[in-house]
Amino acid sequence: MSSQDPVQESRDETQARPCPVCGKPAVFAFRPFCSKRCADIDLHRWLGGVYAIPAEIAPGREGGGEESGSERPEGEAKP
Repeated sequence: MSSQDPVQESRDETQARPCPVCGKPAVFAFRPFCSKRCADIDLHRWLGGVYAIPAEIAPGREGGGEESGSERPEGEAKP
């Protein structure tokens, strides 16, 4: 077993990793970022859809997969 405190090991590991936004060493208080500014930049990217993964619509399914009742002729019941 290690003689160091587990929290201290966690802090050492966090400081060894670079900030994913700017590449500077990460700060424990803002992990995995180096500052509040970089954390806010990353949040803005998430909320803005920068990290979105493009998806293809499966054949035979249009409109993102949601079915609405307006596509059926009037009087036809749902299965």
